[in-house]
Amino acid sequence: MEANQSQITEFILVGFQLSEDLELLLFGIFSLLYTFNLLANGMILGLICFDPRLHSPMYFFLSHLALIDILYASSNLPNLLANLAKHKKTISFVPCNLQMLLIFSFGSVECLILLAMSYDRYVAICHPLQYTVIMNWRVCSILAVACWVCGFALALVQVILLLRLPFCGPQKVNHFFCEIRSVLKLACGDIWINEMFLFADGVLILVGPLALMLVSYMCILWAILKIRSKEGRKKAFSTCSSHLCVVGFYFGLAMIVYMVPDNSQREEHLKILFLFYALFNPLLNPLVYSVRNAQVKAAFHRVLQKKRTV
Repeated sequence: MEANQSQITEFILVGFQLSEDLELLLFGIFSLLYTFNLLANGMILGLICFDPRLHSPMYFFLSHLALIDILYASSNLPNLLANLAKHKKTISFVPCNLQMLLIFSFGSVECLILLAMSYDRYVAICHPLQYTVIMNWRVCSILAVACWVCGFALALVQVILLLRLPFCGPQKVNHFFCEIRSVLKLACGDIWINEMFLFADGVLILVGPLALMLVSYMCILWAILKIRSKEGRKKAFSTCSSHLCVVGFYFGLAMIVYMVPDNSQREEHLKILFLFYALFNPLLNPLVYSVRNAQVKAAFHRVLQKKRTV
């Protein structure tokens, strides 16, 4: 068994099976999307860090979301771009495991950060008088650290469980990245423990947080309907609808990819869906939270005015 396992030192990422011209075209499109992701999320991160008016719990968690989107895209897209440019689709065993760890970690952390953001909105709207007491900086810091630690711990368990398996062939991963479910299919040993832990993680990271968010937003909706001021209701709906857009897109795609049972007919569709998820989910947050958020737009205008006066 050891001898067989040592035979595989790299995997082949099947990805696109297209001509070189089409792959170069995709390289250009994906490079633009990746660059826009870095610029847009970097802009939000910079505005929140340097504008004192955005130093509140809501924007504290939004800054973590922007950082996660940068790290998530950077954990998979550069390797995809390199494969498209060089027409070489191999990845060695250690980088493949590292990529699995990072993709799973950042995805898990983002789910938990979105949950923390929904809790922040719940407290702000349902308990406004106690908001500054409940959501103080110590609580916000603990919540953020807990999200990062839990996300990486769950991913580390998955990778450790995968490393115990022998890989004696085939080498072809039917995916664009080293996605954990696709790599597991190449293992020669029994993977039922891995699948059980993957399902448990899906419940903990996707189903559990989504259920809590739905309950919190039911409470928020009830509280908003009690607001007598039309302007107050509009402001509360605007803030919450932005967050709901992100939650719906993120959790909807993630549950289809990770919670729905897999089969050979759905494999190609899931592969494209995961690529769509990796490319466009990091772009959604800056679009939603900059275009729809008056305070972020105001902070951006203040930066432009400062540059003009210099």
